[in-house]
Amino acid sequence: MSNSDTSDPAGDSVPVSVFAPKKWWFLVFVIFGLGSIIGLCSAGLSFLLEFVQQYILGAAESLHDPTPFGSPWWRRLASAACISVFAAVIWWLIRRRSRIPSVSGAVHGAPMPAGRTLIHVLTQIIIVGAGMSVGRETAPRELGAMLGQKLSQRFRLSRNDMAVIIAVGAGAGFAGVYNAPLTGMFFAVEVLLAGTDIIVAATALGTSAVAAFIGGLLKGTSVFYSVTGLTVSWQIILFAVVMGPVAGICGYIFRLLTQWANTNSERTSRVLWMLPLAGLLTGVAAVWLPQVMGNGRAMAQTAYNSVSVAAIPLLLILIAVKAALTVLTIRSGASGGVLTPAIAVGGAIGAIAGMGWAYLFPNVTAGACAFIVSAAFLAASQKAPLMASVFMLEITHASISFIIPVGIAVSLSMLVSSWLPSFRLLRLRRSEAAGKEGLLSGSGSTAKAHAAIRDQQA
Repeated sequence: MSNSDTSDPAGDSVPVSVFAPKKWWFLVFVIFGLGSIIGLCSAGLSFLLEFVQQYILGAAESLHDPTPFGSPWWRRLASAACISVFAAVIWWLIRRRSRIPSVSGAVHGAPMPAGRTLIHVLTQIIIVGAGMSVGRETAPRELGAMLGQKLSQRFRLSRNDMAVIIAVGAGAGFAGVYNAPLTGMFFAVEVLLAGTDIIVAATALGTSAVAAFIGGLLKGTSVFYSVTGLTVSWQIILFAVVMGPVAGICGYIFRLLTQWANTNSERTSRVLWMLPLAGLLTGVAAVWLPQVMGNGRAMAQTAYNSVSVAAIPLLLILIAVKAALTVLTIRSGASGGVLTPAIAVGGAIGAIAGMGWAYLFPNVTAGACAFIVSAAFLAASQKAPLMASVFMLEITHASISFIIPVGIAVSLSMLVSSWLPSFRLLRLRRSEAAGKEGLLSGSGSTAKAHAAIRDQQA
């Protein structure tokens, strides 16, 4: 992201970029001022999530008890079903005039109205706490992005500088909720900015670190997932080599499904019945499978704890149900993340493969194998290898040495997932060529092939 454009959004001229040396004081203010505010807000969102889980769902998740087994079946059903009605009404009301932009949209200049964005963010946290199958990470990122945008407008920054501060704020929101400063920094520079300079990266890291510190000071710094057996050996590295490409294929499919759901997410009045239906189906599934509720922490921890082959049928069912409910919830009009659901689905796939690997190599644990596949699956589904790798290490407090098998699996996963669209595009071009040869089926098939090729190239 270049900082050479000094034109102001209002049309005035800004003589010096805030990333110039003489503006060092502003970057210090962003790191400590904006970082502290976002850290406080992130802690507040975490407390709201716990409140909803405790008093609506009936069981607050924790490291040792992430699954709402303590909540009776009827309460799990009622929680998701009732909150989905509430959320459907809220989103229908605040979206009637215009769509609330995503973080990426804000980075590219879309305004984030403070009031509606705040309601939008709080609604996301409430539905996750009540058990709807989406991640909570989008809410703090959007809140951080909105705060970054308002700060930029207050200081009349250029378009490019504003985009950077918005990305930095979004990354800090991510870091504040999960106590993951490196993840916040990589989310800003790898996912949102896709290429930047060292000063921007340093600002993103500092702001995320302050947000993580303030958030952790208020809500604690305990690990999000507990995984045992994270030791490096040639056996675990071989597993990473074998399963990295598999995770890439699965993560790519998951990304296609969630992108389809997000692109076609309901924004009309039909959300008033579609989202409650998704909530009802989630509640019904949770009667027998409470692990599918919420952001996926319960399912992921179930996968990391699995050691017996008797758990394989359950894990297979959880993979199918969790993926389906996440796609259905987003398609029905809900807003939320897919990052932690991806970790859960990837972890279950890795646990199944890990049980067989642990049988061959007893010094390897199925939990460690599930951890590696979670990271590789997440990287492919998010197209973010650096963010995915450090995120898994930060939220488990794993040794940095375990980056070796994680990095190998993630790299192979990304290679395979990046090649798949090319193979698909090649098949579409062959279909186009075949369509041109046929006089009877030509126009319709060719038009469809052209449209599909444009989608793949985009």
